[in-house]
Amino acid sequence: MYNLEGKTALITGGAGFLGKKHAEAIEEAGGKAILTDIINDENCLYMDVTNKDSILEVANKTDKIDILINNAAIDNKMLSKNINNNFESFDLDRWNKSLEVNLTGAFLCSQVFIKKMLDDNIKGVVLNIASDLGVIAPDNRIYENDVKPVDYCVSKSALIGLTKYLATYYADKGIRVNSISPGGVYSGQSSSIVKKLTNLIPMGRMAKKDEYKGAIKYCCSDESSYMTGHNLIIDGGRSVW
Repeated sequence: MYNLEGKTALITGGAGFLGKKHAEAIEEAGGKAILTDIINDENCLYMDVTNKDSILEVANKTDKIDILINNAAIDNKMLSKNINNNFESFDLDRWNKSLEVNLTGAFLCSQVFIKKMLDDNIKGVVLNIASDLGVIAPDNRIYENDVKPVDYCVSKSALIGLTKYLATYYADKGIRVNSISPGGVYSGQSSSIVKKLTNLIPMGRMAKKDEYKGAIKYCCSDESSYMTGHNLIIDGGRSVW
């Protein structure tokens, strides 16, 4: 199962927590992971997902890419519930930057690396990392004096739409495109927020740090060979309650 021997996966946003976990999943299945990011990290190649020339430069340095994982994203900090941070006054520059990275970045990387797959006659895989908040709205009641910003939720919802478009567009070319929508991972949130959030989850807990690896292996391997255009929701049941 989940055999990725001989496969190379390029992962954007590789310096972040989930990017590193995605790489571990690929390598555990026998594949090779190439991490990219704009953050200075010795384990990552520099690549700006909002700059097509930067993406092309990386594409030209790699022999082949079998798997593209669009993981790079801006997940802005919570905003305090005050008059300056309500939806009516949400900062346009902040909105534009989030969509530029979270959505346009995936669009540009998909353009470049799908073309590379086609040129190399590779039956490839694109996996977009969306979010449970691309499927459901955030329940801002759990965040005490803060709110989850609108930019993240909308960009992740649109990423699921991009997934479906690309899946149908490239189905006859042998390129599969899917997304996963992870729920929250415990990372030092306050006990009050954790309690309120877990009360919304049928399984009664947040995700463990390695619980998305199996989904990465499945979506990137031939075990999911008849799946395309699907958004795999992994949220402990939150979105169905």
